[in-house]
Amino acid sequence: MRRRVAAIVGTIVVAAVVVAVPAAAGAGSSCHLPRFGPGRDYHPHIVPANFSPMVTNRLFPLTPGRTLVYTGTKDGKKALDLVVATSRTRRVDGVRTRVVEDRLYLDNVLAERTSDYYAQDRCGNVWYFGEDTAELDRHGRVVSTEGTWHAGVDGAQPGVFMQAHPQLGRRFRQEWYQGQAEDVFRVIDRSATVTVPYGTFRHALRTEETNALEPDVLDNKYYVKGIGEVAELSVKGPRETLKLVEIIS
Repeated sequence: MRRRVAAIVGTIVVAAVVVAVPAAAGAGSSCHLPRFGPGRDYHPHIVPANFSPMVTNRLFPLTPGRTLVYTGTKDGKKALDLVVATSRTRRVDGVRTRVVEDRLYLDNVLAERTSDYYAQDRCGNVWYFGEDTAELDRHGRVVSTEGTWHAGVDGAQPGVFMQAHPQLGRRFRQEWYQGQAEDVFRVIDRSATVTVPYGTFRHALRTEETNALEPDVLDNKYYVKGIGEVAELSVKGPRETLKLVEIIS
């Protein structure tokens, strides 16, 4: 995923600008976070004024203009994944969110492009408010937008993506759009060791992710303070891996 990075990144990196005052990352317990339960009963109370697109959570910082470069395998192919926190924002469900662009290349061909929408509450918890996703054929034509959802539309609800102070074992819905977006995660280790091409880290946060739509799939993700996600590894299901190789500011 590294050889063509410079050329590819140049097409999607957006210059950083300061757009708002960061939300305070104080005691996470002062903000109400939804309890895990059946999706039909999942309706988190969202007050737009309590959110900011400036995501400064140490375990998932979204610094405008920064690109995280990952390599690995997916669908039996070489994978290159470029994740860019842009300077752009978008209002979703009344909340001003940070736009993150994700470009996945398989065997050097753009296979998926996604725009993700995140915001941070006043306590430093990061929430996920939706995505626009497109799967492409080898000629760059969109063949599917399955998985696209926006909080507040057709019953879709935002989810907690990263707590300000992660609690071991507590489960959260990262997203909820019945039949389309049902990812769930929980923290299973707050001091894990992980080695990726970018380096070795001994105090990483390890999460377990599941999805009711794919009950036979289980993934682990590793997050490092000041960086964000450094690895995604399949535990059950199709063998897929992505590991951080470079950060471009």
